[in-house]
Amino acid sequence: MTSAQHEAEPLELVTPFYIPAEETVATERPHVLKFDEEFAILDTFGNIQADSAESEGLFYEDTRYLSRLLLKVAGRRPLLLSSTLSEDNVFVIADLTNPDLMRDGKVALAKNTVHVLSKTMLSEAELIQHLELENFGLRNVTLPIEIFFDADFADIFEVRGTPRAKRGTREADSLSDGAARLPYNGLDGVRRTTAIAFDPAPSDLRPGLARWDVCLPPRGKLRIAISARCERRDASKRASRLPLNEEDRRRRAADVVTDNESFNDWMSRSRADLDMLITRTPEGLYAYAGIPWFSTAFGRDGIITALQCLWFDPELAAGTLRYLAARQATEVDPAVDAEPGKILHETRKGEMAALGEVPFGRYYGSVDATPLFVVLAASYHARTGDIDLIREIWPNIEAALGWMSKFGDPDRDGFIEYDRQSVNGLVNQGWKDSSDAIFHADGSLAEAPIALVEVQAYAYEAYRGSAELARALALPGRAEMLDAAAERLRQRFEASFWLDDLGTYALALDRNKAPCRIRTSNAGHVLLSGLASPDRAERVAESLTSGGSFSGWGIRTVAANQERYSPLSYHNGSIWPHDNAVIAMGMGRYGLKQPLVQVMTALFEASMFSHLRRLPELFCGFDRRPGSGPTAYPVACSPQAWSSAAVFGALGAMLGISFDVPKRRILFTKPTLPSWIEECRITNLGIAGSSVDLLLRRNGEDASFHVVQRKGDVEVGVTI
Repeated sequence: MTSAQHEAEPLELVTPFYIPAEETVATERPHVLKFDEEFAILDTFGNIQADSAESEGLFYEDTRYLSRLLLKVAGRRPLLLSSTLSEDNVFVIADLTNPDLMRDGKVALAKNTVHVLSKTMLSEAELIQHLELENFGLRNVTLPIEIFFDADFADIFEVRGTPRAKRGTREADSLSDGAARLPYNGLDGVRRTTAIAFDPAPSDLRPGLARWDVCLPPRGKLRIAISARCERRDASKRASRLPLNEEDRRRRAADVVTDNESFNDWMSRSRADLDMLITRTPEGLYAYAGIPWFSTAFGRDGIITALQCLWFDPELAAGTLRYLAARQATEVDPAVDAEPGKILHETRKGEMAALGEVPFGRYYGSVDATPLFVVLAASYHARTGDIDLIREIWPNIEAALGWMSKFGDPDRDGFIEYDRQSVNGLVNQGWKDSSDAIFHADGSLAEAPIALVEVQAYAYEAYRGSAELARALALPGRAEMLDAAAERLRQRFEASFWLDDLGTYALALDRNKAPCRIRTSNAGHVLLSGLASPDRAERVAESLTSGGSFSGWGIRTVAANQERYSPLSYHNGSIWPHDNAVIAMGMGRYGLKQPLVQVMTALFEASMFSHLRRLPELFCGFDRRPGSGPTAYPVACSPQAWSSAAVFGALGAMLGISFDVPKRRILFTKPTLPSWIEECRITNLGIAGSSVDLLLRRNGEDASFHVVQRKGDVEVGVTI
C-alpha cells in the first residue's frame, strides 16, 4: 500500500479558501432564506446563534449583520413543537411553547400553556420576525419574553475559516425609542450598521437584550414584531428588486408535472430553490451559486445552471449572458488572474475583498467560464433565435474567442490550459478547484500549466457554436475559420486524451503534456459537447455507470479504484448532482438513454432521502447501502443552484428536447421515461412567441406524446 493511502494530506495542499469543519454539524438541518443580496440561516427554532457549529446569521453583501437573535421565555429556551420552511421558501415557521417553569421545586407554569408562533422572512436588506403568543391555559399568565441580539459583522470568508490579522471597530450599541443600532467601522472605510426595531417597544432595552413583561389572560394574545435592517453608509440608492415568485415563473418558463408525486416534490423544491437563488440584476436574471458560501455570481455556476434550465426557461440564459458580458475582463491584472476577454469567476462585496485580503472582488481564475460563455450564447440562440442579443454581445463573444486562442493557449499547442498568476488565487481553475484534484495514476499532483479534458470539450463546442452564430450574423468567412479551429482541436484532442486501455479520456495533460491516466467524471463532460466519436462516447458512458465510478447514488468524481479516491473528499470521490446532470445531458446527446435513466434514477432516489427533497451541492461517495440514503458532506451548500437545476437538465435530456426556431418546431428525439414515470405533462413550452402544452406517456422504452393545447404557430415532432 502506498503512503498516499495512509498519510494525512500535507498542510501545503490545504488552500487559504479551504472550508474547515471543526465540529459536527447539528442533526437538525438549518433553515435558509434569501432575498436579492441578502440571505439568512436560522436554526430549527427560527433563531440565530452564530457561536454554534452551524454558520447561522443574517448576511448582506458578504457580511454578517446579525450573529444572534435568540428567543427565551422566562429565561429558558422554549420547547420546539415543529419547524418548517414554507413551500415557496418565503417563511421559516416555528411552533414553540413554554417549558415547565419551576418555583420552589414545584411547577409554577406547566409546559404547553403558552403557544409561540414564530414567522421569519426577508425583505429588501431586512429580516422581519413576527412572534405571536397565545395563552391556552385557564388562568392569567405573567412571564418575561426576551430577545438576545448581536452583530459581529464577520466577513463571509471569516465565517468560512479564513483568519484575519486585524478587524474593524465594533462600536457600542446605540439605544433610543425602543430601537437599537449596532455599528461597525470596517477597515475598508465603510460603516455598516444593523438597525433593530421592536413593536411594541420593549419594557426593558439594553445592549444585546430586549425584554417584555407579558401578562396574558386565558386565550389572550400578544404580537411582537422585530426587524433587523442592514445598512451601509456608502450604499448608493438602487431600484427595489422584487423576489421571483410562481407568477413570474409561469409567465416566462414551462412547467412540468408527472404522475409520480415524489418526483414532483423533487421538481417543486428544486424550482422553488432556483426562484430563491435567481437574483434580479441590472442585466437580467442570474442564478447565485449557493448558500451559505457562494451566495454571489459565479461565472461557471451561472452558465451551467442556465444551460440546464435553457429548454424550459431561456430568460435565465439571457440575463446570465448580459451580466457576464458586462463584467468581462479587458486588461491584464495578475493579482486577480484577469486577461482581456476572460469571463468572471466570482465577485464579492465584503470587507476582505475590498481590502484585497482575498482576491475575489472581481476574480477571473476560471479556465472554463470563458468557453462556456460562448457555448451558452450559441445554445441560447439555437433555443430562441434571439439574434438581437447575439448581435449585442458579439464583441464579447469575439473577445472570449480571442482569449481562448491567445492567453488560454500560450504555448500554441491547440489546448486551453491554466497556470495561476495571482499568488492568492486558485491553484486549480477548473470546476474541480481543490488543490489535490488534478493528479496522476500514482497520486502525484499534476504540475501547471494544466489542460483539463472538459475544457477542451467546451472549447470545441464554443468554436462550433460561434461558427453558427457567425453564419447567423452573415459573417461566412469568420464561420469557416471557427469551424476549422473546431476540427483541428477535435483531431488533436482524440490523439492526446483518449486512453484506450481505460476506455475513457485522461483527466488532463500536465506541463510536460503527460496525460493524467485516471478515471474521473470529467470525461463525461466531453459527451455534452459532441466532441467524442459515438463509439468512444458509449465506452465513456459504460465506464462511468459501472465498476468503481458508480456508487448507486450517482457517478463519483473519481472512481473508487484510483489512487487519491476518498468518498469523504470534496472532489476526489464525492458525488455532485450537477456533474451527474451534465453527464446525463451528454448521454442524451448521443442517444445513450439506458445509462442516462440509470443516472437520473440514482439522483431521484437520492432526493427522496434528502432534507426537503433538496439535493445539496454534493454528498459523500460511499457505496449505496440498503435501507439508508447517501451520506452528507459536512460543509456542502444547500441549496446550490446547479444542483437545483440538475433535475431539469437530466429530464430534458431524457425527453430529447430540441428546438428548430426557423421552422417553429419542437422536436423530441428518442424520448424516454423511466419505469417510475408513466405520464409527464409539460405546459407553456414556448418557441418563437408560440407555446404548446404536451402530455407524454411511457411506451416501453420510448414515449409517445399528445398535444393538449397549442397557442400560435408551432409544430411538435418525435423521432424514435
